[in-house]
Amino acid sequence: MDINSRKTLSNGVEIPLIGLGVYLSPRGEATASAVRWAIEAGYRHIDTAAIYGNESSVGEGIRTSGISRDQLFITSKLWNDDIRKGRTLEAFKESLSRLGTDYLDLYLIHWPAEGHERAWQVLEELYQSGSVRAIGVSNYHLQHIDELEREAKIMPMLNQFECHPYLSQGPLIELCRQRGMAYESYSPLGGQNGTILSDPKIAEIAAKHNKTPAQITLRWHLQRGSVILPKSNHKERIISNSQLFNFSLSEEEMNEIDNLDRGIRTGGNPDCFNF
Repeated sequence: MDINSRKTLSNGVEIPLIGLGVYLSPRGEATASAVRWAIEAGYRHIDTAAIYGNESSVGEGIRTSGISRDQLFITSKLWNDDIRKGRTLEAFKESLSRLGTDYLDLYLIHWPAEGHERAWQVLEELYQSGSVRAIGVSNYHLQHIDELEREAKIMPMLNQFECHPYLSQGPLIELCRQRGMAYESYSPLGGQNGTILSDPKIAEIAAKHNKTPAQITLRWHLQRGSVILPKSNHKERIISNSQLFNFSLSEEEMNEIDNLDRGIRTGGNPDCFNF
């Protein structure tokens, strides 16, 4: 494996295993620069969303990166207000316009907001028309997937959700495997104000491998079969977060990190959110 390694989705589309996440990345040059640095470092996958407010900046970074659009994998997401208002198609077109592209590689329903089953029908139409290469969901638990399955003609190709050593999501990962969905970890390093990178066990394993705690944590995700979306606006960290392929964790080390699970969320809970 290397930074160009990919996972094949259920429809045959290949998604790069490492993507740059831009949640909370400020609109403007900070995000555009982060995108360019990531592409320079070998990333080919950028994950944004309408609600992040930085799709235009992501588009600017892509346009000025020197890499052609067809070499990149771009994900965006449909926000809850647009789901509830029934304006999925309009929101999709607005995301395309802000990103400066005429298609997306992956479009996700961001949260299972009221009306998400109707929104999914529009995503199916976008997929069938070729406007998006793959469609999926984000923050979906079993009951949300079941709700969708009752109405869907095409099942989601991917589920993106919060996942890190303090929220290891074993049952949800197993569910995705059973349903033929790829799974993708956001906040893979524990999110804003998380303490995973100072955890003594991860520090111990990092010292053994002469790696950073972030690299150990991200390698744990990869060995569990997850696509990962580490977020940073710092060039050195963006590069470091991609240097995961010249070492591996033993089964014992994987189990030690698995045992750190505490059920701690740093983001919203899909079972009870009010935004």
